[in-house]
Amino acid sequence: MFAVIKTGGKQYLVEPSTKLKIEKIEGKAGDAVAFDAVLLTAEGSAATIGTPTVAGAKVEGEIVRQFRDTKKIIFKYHSKARERTLKGHRQPLTEVVIKKIA
Repeated sequence: MFAVIKTGGKQYLVEPSTKLKIEKIEGKAGDAVAFDAVLLTAEGSAATIGTPTVAGAKVEGEIVRQFRDTKKIIFKYHSKARERTLKGHRQPLTEVVIKKIA
């Protein structure tokens, strides 16, 4: 069985025991989390497609850890104007393990 969920403006294909790195959600390691925006569920050859979400479907998971991604470098350069701008960004993420698709 698998499902497609939407969180943080992105869509993820999940199965039980799948680990995901998603946009930060509130909670500590070990907390339970539920995803209600389920776009599709499938078991075997039978699939249920939502319009836009599947009514009554829920994906349950558990937060593994809160962390920050590797640094992304933003460098802007204008050759003749002697402009150089260097910035760094680390996106906060949450690692979640999927427990159950209902």
